Parts: sequence; C-alpha cells; structure tokens
Amino acid sequence: MTLKEIYKDHVVEKLQGEFNYGNCHEIPKLVKINVNRGLGMDAANKSILQSTVDEFRVITGQQPVVRLAKKSIAGFKIREAMPLGVCVTLRSEYMYAFLERLIKIVLPRVRDFRGLDPFAFDGRGNYNLGLTEQLIFPEINYEKIDKTRGFNITIVTTAKTNEEGYMLLKELGFPFAKKDEN
Repeated sequence: MTLKEIYKDHVVEKLQGEFNYGNCHEIPKLVKINVNRGLGMDAANKSILQSTVDEFRVITGQQPVVRLAKKSIAGFKIREAMPLGVCVTLRSEYMYAFLERLIKIVLPRVRDFRGLDPFAFDGRGNYNLGLTEQLIFPEINYEKIDKTRGFNITIVTTAKTNEEGYMLLKELGFPFAKKDEN
C-alpha cells in the first residue's frame, strides 16, 4: 500500500474523528515538499555545483533549480546572478514517492536516530527537517562524494495549526520522538 493510499483510506478518517471538521476540504493534506541546499562560496566552484545538482536529481527524481543571488553584497563577496544553492519542489506522485523513501529507508539509516523533533513546526502546520549528510540515501555513490553536505527538507501542508500538522505526519508514519511537555 502506497503512502497516498494510506492517506486516503486511513489518515482522512482518523483526522476527521480527531478534529471534527465540518467540510471534507478542511482535512489537512500534503501540498509539496521543498528540498534545498545552500552552498555559499562553494557554489562558485563548477564541479561542486554540478555534483550537488546530480545528487539532487538522483535523490528526488527531478531536475533541481540552481538558485542565484538577487543582488550584490560586497561584505559577503556575493555578486548579482551568482549561484548560491540548489532547490527542488516535489508535488503529487514525486512527493509521495520521496516521502515514502524518506520514512521507510533513509531515516532508519541515520546513526543514533531517536526520532524526529516534534516541535519543528513553523506555527502553520508545516514541518522543517535538516539532514547533515547525503550519504544516508542509498542512491548516492560513496566514491563520487568529495565532502558530506547537508540539506533542508520542508514539508508543506494545508494544516492550520501545529497540532493538525503533527497528527497528519504522525498518521502518515513519521517517526517522531516522544513529546515531553515541560
């Protein structure tokens, strides 16, 4: 059973019972997943930029977009239109496929993994997650990596509160650590 089928068959009913929505369109759902990596001054090196683009293409299944500087900042030695990072936005089938691999394959491979932070929501039901290295993805070839680089993953939902977003992701199978209300 895929993650999308799990959402339709089980998660919708569970969220409806928990929050008593008046309309079926109020039930939170996933909108998109943003995966990005800021390279800083390493982006000026064409080989590092190209290897990052290749890694993101393999990890996400989509061609990433190279993000450019909007304006020059002399103090940081940044020029206008200079590459600074790489970004991918996943929607629909790509989003569910990436999320399923993240939950079932990648996160269990993290050393000393004790669960995701249940308080990393932004106040509007969206979840932010940072990974410290790309080697936890099985698609990455160890011999081609010159340096481990982390990246950020943002999961955007239609949830209005953190609690709704937490319940949505928890029911989808996210391995959250226990909430300690201190």
